[in-house]
Amino acid sequence: MARSRTTGAPDTPDAPAPVPHVADSHDLIRVHGARENNLKDVGVEIPKRRLTVFTGVSGSGKSSLVFDTIAAESQRLINETYSSFVQGFMPTTARPEVDVLDGLTTVISVDQQRMGGDPRSTVGTATDVNAMLRILFSRLGTPHIGPPSAFAFNVPSVRASGAITVERGARKAVKATFSRTGGMCPRCEGRGAVTDLDLTQLFDDSKSLSEGALTVPGYKAGGWNHRLYSESGFYDPDKPIRKFTKRELHDFLHHEPVRMKIAGINMTYEGLIPRIRKSMLAKDREGMQPHVREFVDRAVTFTTCPDCDGTRLSEGARSSKIDGVGIADACAMQISDLAAWVRGLDEPSVGPLLDRLRHSLDSFSEIGLGYLALDRPAGTLSGGEAQRVKMVRHLGSSLTDVTYVFDEPTTGLHPHDIRRMNDLLLRLRDKGNTVLVVEHEPETIAIADHVVDLGPGAGTDGGTVCFEGTVEGLRAGGTVTGRHLDDRTALKEAVREPTGVLAIRGATAHNLRGVDVDIPLGVLVAVTGVAGSGKSSLVHGSIPADDGVVSVDQTPIRGSRRSNPATYTGLLDPIRKAFAKANGVKPALFSANSEGACPTCNGAGVVYTDLAMMAGTATTCEDCEGKRFQAAVLEHHLGGRDISEVLAMPVTEAEEFFGSGEARTPAAHRILQRLADVGLGYLSLGQPLTTLSGGERQRLKLATHMADKGGVYVLDEPTTGLHLADVEQLLGLLDRLVDSGKSVIVVEHHQAVMAHADWIIDLGPGAGHDGGRIVFEGTPADLVAARSTLTGEHLAAYVGA
Repeated sequence: MARSRTTGAPDTPDAPAPVPHVADSHDLIRVHGARENNLKDVGVEIPKRRLTVFTGVSGSGKSSLVFDTIAAESQRLINETYSSFVQGFMPTTARPEVDVLDGLTTVISVDQQRMGGDPRSTVGTATDVNAMLRILFSRLGTPHIGPPSAFAFNVPSVRASGAITVERGARKAVKATFSRTGGMCPRCEGRGAVTDLDLTQLFDDSKSLSEGALTVPGYKAGGWNHRLYSESGFYDPDKPIRKFTKRELHDFLHHEPVRMKIAGINMTYEGLIPRIRKSMLAKDREGMQPHVREFVDRAVTFTTCPDCDGTRLSEGARSSKIDGVGIADACAMQISDLAAWVRGLDEPSVGPLLDRLRHSLDSFSEIGLGYLALDRPAGTLSGGEAQRVKMVRHLGSSLTDVTYVFDEPTTGLHPHDIRRMNDLLLRLRDKGNTVLVVEHEPETIAIADHVVDLGPGAGTDGGTVCFEGTVEGLRAGGTVTGRHLDDRTALKEAVREPTGVLAIRGATAHNLRGVDVDIPLGVLVAVTGVAGSGKSSLVHGSIPADDGVVSVDQTPIRGSRRSNPATYTGLLDPIRKAFAKANGVKPALFSANSEGACPTCNGAGVVYTDLAMMAGTATTCEDCEGKRFQAAVLEHHLGGRDISEVLAMPVTEAEEFFGSGEARTPAAHRILQRLADVGLGYLSLGQPLTTLSGGERQRLKLATHMADKGGVYVLDEPTTGLHLADVEQLLGLLDRLVDSGKSVIVVEHHQAVMAHADWIIDLGPGAGHDGGRIVFEGTPADLVAARSTLTGEHLAAYVGA
């Protein structure tokens, strides 16, 4: 028998290693043959329960892989578990273009889509913190006024009376009344503001109805809306409105709805004001036609509700208090202050509720949103703020082994706040979740367990995996991202001299504390500070939006699936005219929304089929093969190309096409040059706007505004969504704007823009009521030398000073 060399004891055969359970073998998300958008048969294996960062230039296919393939298929499979009836109420999505998707888990997408614009949606209602506060006040508030609904500004009070018979054995009980106590202010209906109509914008009282007194869109003389009033019989249509009696004026403006015969037809007559409120003011402003929106902006004034003083709550809800603080006061507090107040409450009867409330409020501070208030309307949050508010829901979640997908979570964050965001991402991973992050920020790429780099270029030049592995491997890999990962923009040796100043005095918008500042003109100015320090309040709230100011903010571009870069920028107009002139036909033929549209799909390129309770389908139109135009239109050519081929061109190719030769069109070429200047050379002219990322949409907006005649350009975080390699191109564009005589003011967190600026205005020192002051004014070199602010410390570390 063999003996051990060390002990002399007989050797025993090694114990067999435990066989891993087959359930533990599913530790990868496998993607093979992904072809969504510009992806070219992409195959990747993503480790589960790890943090994976997807990198690559803008338009390389990151979102197509993460959101449009992995997240979309997970959501589709979950939706299929519901009944056909429930599925009928859900958005329907087709299976992504991919051969194999294996190892998927439930996906929770935390994107940058702005939160709903409903006027009653606030930070508190969007995160369930309001619900916990309502329960707290219903238990501890004095005087006690009712259940949690009594503190809800979206629940009206209801009182009804009538006979309700309830049979209980031989007895019959009759309940004569019913009531529910809600917290909604009855006057403003929980909106906090009331609308008033400027009557001078509705009609000209010096004219009669017959003379066309009504100036409301759609109420022209001869139309049915006009005849409803001129032929109602309540007043003389030939009498000037200013000569109406009090009764006639009331019937004209405020009459309650009544069925009557007008011009031989049974119609409902009601006063002009309630009719306009129902037909126009009840609609979403963004969904209105431009001329109607212009009228509403002109005719409607919004004022704080005098009954509730903007708190949205009824008198009873405002009267109930805990330690002298009402629920309206609590919602108006800065969240960091509210958290401190809640920590001071000691009431064992609601102990678990207080623990949960404290955790939720502390999560806001951890994520860098302690400067918000719960009554802040959700629609006013930036894309980055909205994404971080959505994160608050998931930080306390007990879910594990799910896949969280984030779209550039560092957007809008100061370098000081990025560290906290990184900690939160790692916490989600350490709970046993798979975390997928689309990101450009080097500080976030650095914490990744696994990196997938897509490219090498954008659009048709992208869509392939250039690298897959560790961060160290990425640095040594030689890809565009790897080469630029350690890029640092050096401080300028000499800065430009200002040509004048824009004086701001006593600025008090939001959290600004009577700020006085002189913004130099004729140079590149960077306005910096931590999130919530007052940068946007200073720039957008204090710089007058007159004819000389061009403001490019982060409000989203709204467009249908028919909208594309060519239609949004006005590029399609000179292209249509060039085609029409070359072929001797009408320009309308070359519009997919007009005479040239394919009649089968109405110019959409796809046919949408509603299958009632089953998922609807979208199929490429067989008649036009997705080209959107009639066959006869495609016989007309310009420079050897038809209109569908031109719309399929990327910007760089179209710029060359319209720059010379038979197709030379200077008006189109100028617009294409601007698109290339802002780094959108890879976009196809006909690509739907709905497929563009947030950063791409903002740069598209910038390209459009570059044609404006303004002397001062105000840009809000133009590096949003930009790859490290593209930042250099943006800095060149900003330099060209300044060198052409423009003044450029940039609200920015990116250290490369700060280092490249001629002048820095730093706000702080903190966020919310801890900010709102100017903590530094001067050149970037002076800021680095002083290191007196958080921005100065991070900029010094960035440039290696």
